[in-house]
Amino acid sequence: MESISKLHDDDLEHFEAHGAAPLPVSNEEGYVEHEGARIWYASYGAGAPVILLHGGLGHSGNWGYQLPALLEAGHRVVAIDSRGHGRSTRDARPYRYELMASDVLAVMDTLQLDRAALVGWSDGACVAMVLGITAPERVAGVFFFGCNMDPSGTKPFVPTPTIERCFSRHAKDYAELSATPDDFDTFVGAVSTMMKTEPNYRADDLARVRAPVAIVQSEHDEFIKPEHAEYLARTIPGAELILLSGVSHFAPLQRPAQFNRVMLAFLRRIAG
Repeated sequence: MESISKLHDDDLEHFEAHGAAPLPVSNEEGYVEHEGARIWYASYGAGAPVILLHGGLGHSGNWGYQLPALLEAGHRVVAIDSRGHGRSTRDARPYRYELMASDVLAVMDTLQLDRAALVGWSDGACVAMVLGITAPERVAGVFFFGCNMDPSGTKPFVPTPTIERCFSRHAKDYAELSATPDDFDTFVGAVSTMMKTEPNYRADDLARVRAPVAIVQSEHDEFIKPEHAEYLARTIPGAELILLSGVSHFAPLQRPAQFNRVMLAFLRRIAG
């Protein structure tokens, strides 16, 4: 873990060139057939379960700096590629956060996981919160990093070199992992349509969340308004707001040690 403690990749030059750290060898991996898709998952270690839900256009390998830290802390970790992302396939239906949330439950059922903590990044955070609203009995906690829950929460899109480097890495990984490696542009268009039209949860929906929640917002997030993170923390019962200084939407890659400290502290707290 020494190298992770010293890693700073604020401009994502290392990530563009090499990706995150390789994932360790899993105890079990496979596919769950669900709602017209084959959903890839891998399970690592033993202990209190944590499910990692990656961001839009990415895949589970983007958690390469977090997974070893979770294993070292004594968790069972399940990584899932969202439908149409990474190794998972999709059908012709539009992307929807609720559909991706149902995929997570299908993986949990296959692995006989009654409850798990959910660590979500961007789109994955939205999927985690959807489960906090719709299936609270399955959710031990939601670590919600860098996402909105209604359209008012997003900033106007402004391309930056850092975003372009992340996008470049996603394109390479898609070509390598996907069952439809030539369809990256179509994939981006379909995910972007979802992001522009969803999620659409109101304050009374958020008030139904019963699991412990951390709303985690980076100082320089390129996509999410800080006041939206503050609104989520006010509106979700018992939620805490955590601010990450010096990083952006890509904090798990930019300064993994900083991100991991906050993530592990939340998981310790919800474990009592």
